Amino acid sequence: MQENQGPDKTFRDGLAKGQINLQQCNDCKKFIFFPRVLCPHCKGQSLTWHPASCGGIVHTTTTVRRKPERGGDYNVCMVELAEGVRMMSRVDEISPAEVTIGLPVTAFVGEIDGVPAVLCKPVEE
Repeated sequence: MQENQGPDKTFRDGLAKGQINLQQCNDCKKFIFFPRVLCPHCKGQSLTWHPASCGGIVHTTTTVRRKPERGGDYNVCMVELAEGVRMMSRVDEISPAEVTIGLPVTAFVGEIDGVPAVLCKPVEE
């Protein structure tokens, strides 16, 4: 099996260290996600990595139904980070019914099935 290389590996290596990093195009200055070798906005090839602010809002959300003996319901959402990128995630610490569009969240590195992943929690007021 060929080992994953390139921008996705760089992103996943950051997650393994507890860091959420995003690429920014040095030509048009826009942030991009998912990791790529070209800017999807201007086709620029000069991309650099920056730590994400981790602040964002829930853009869309849905509830995945599971039997209680299999862990119960959980939510899957699309979160828009302050940098303008959107990524799939999950909001922890509240019930799926409490996750609403526009909910302010903070992204953090957690684990899903033992693999580092970007998760979110509601912003504390």
